[in-house]
Amino acid sequence: MKAVARIGRALRHRNFRLYIAGQGVSLVGTWLQVVAQSWLVYRLTDSPLLLGVAGFVGQAPVFFLAPVGGAVADRVDRRRLLLLTQSSSAVLAGVLGVLTLAGHVTILDVLVVAGLLGVVNAIDIPTRQSFVVEMVGREDLPNAIALNSSAVNAARVLGPAVAGFLVAAVGEGWCFVLNALSFLAVLLGLALIRTAPRPVGAKRGSAIAEIRDAWRFVTGAPMVRALLVLLGLVSATGMPYAVLMPIFADHVLGGGSRALGILLGATGIGALAAALVLAYREGPRGLGRWVATAAIGLGLSLVAFSASRAFWLSAAILLLCGFFMMMQMAASNTLLQVLTPDALRGRVMAAYSMMFMGVAPFGALGAGAAADRLGAPLAIGGVAALAGGIVFAVRLPGLRASGRALLAAQERAAAG
Repeated sequence: MKAVARIGRALRHRNFRLYIAGQGVSLVGTWLQVVAQSWLVYRLTDSPLLLGVAGFVGQAPVFFLAPVGGAVADRVDRRRLLLLTQSSSAVLAGVLGVLTLAGHVTILDVLVVAGLLGVVNAIDIPTRQSFVVEMVGREDLPNAIALNSSAVNAARVLGPAVAGFLVAAVGEGWCFVLNALSFLAVLLGLALIRTAPRPVGAKRGSAIAEIRDAWRFVTGAPMVRALLVLLGLVSATGMPYAVLMPIFADHVLGGGSRALGILLGATGIGALAAALVLAYREGPRGLGRWVATAAIGLGLSLVAFSASRAFWLSAAILLLCGFFMMMQMAASNTLLQVLTPDALRGRVMAAYSMMFMGVAPFGALGAGAAADRLGAPLAIGGVAALAGGIVFAVRLPGLRASGRALLAAQERAAAG
């Protein structure tokens, strides 16, 4: 019981309990849509290139617009902003569901809805990331980030498995409709949350000036800069395996939509295990080594997955891919949040969003184009992630001084 209590420390905060409960339901719906959309694109086009294009248009707006989203998140009431973004996502999922069920959906419809969802996410993601500290405070922030990652990946286990069954049984449209309905849970949770009011409208300059301030902080802090560069490298070269998974499930491993659900579910189980490991540990110290190890482990796992032609061996390797991917993402998120001043939190988390989600679609587009000619090129991405992890590990001793100075500054600010 002590271990369970230690893992769930942040749940003692009422606001966070409401938030995580709503997110838990909504995220299952989100994964229903992710799987159904990839299968719908594959069914409509039978094109690896268009799978990459769909991944690109759905996430590229995060790269270009996240700085604006972060600046907005630092200026306004984040809870109300999340109510707006989550409602918009629900409407877009409903539109795609209606079009699909009516039999009128085209690849252009899918790309337009994916692009609009990307615009919404450019605001939603940095806002959600920076809202966590308002619900739990700095002391429980690392645990809350890990628990939030656990919710994401519990949904990642359940969502793809359910989606694989639903797509095979009733088609993709009902997955989109169920996702739209699932947003009701997170909207209810947000409506019930009560946080202390944040000062708004008292900023020193324009949004562009504030984005510049955040950029100066990121580029001037070696540890922050290195974490973001490694995250961007892994996202661009290692993450496209998820976009190309329908090809592996069908052509390489001889399965179908249910096989796709199992493979993505295996990734989610591994990621959930990593999030729980992070939730158990206390404090951010030592996480730099975890980031380096995770990048190296992900690279090796991707190389092994690209060589496998046995379904259950591939699923087992994806457990490791999910574990290392989540370890790097969540550990980097935790370090960035504890090293960042509260006044810059939304904008720095926008930089995190750009590197984690915004860079990934460029890799997905390139991987889709390469797969059209060469087959799914995951070994190359694995080697790149491996090299990035090794370079980060070599540089880590020199980066620690920067990290310790920033951490001490934030601890002094919190104590004062």
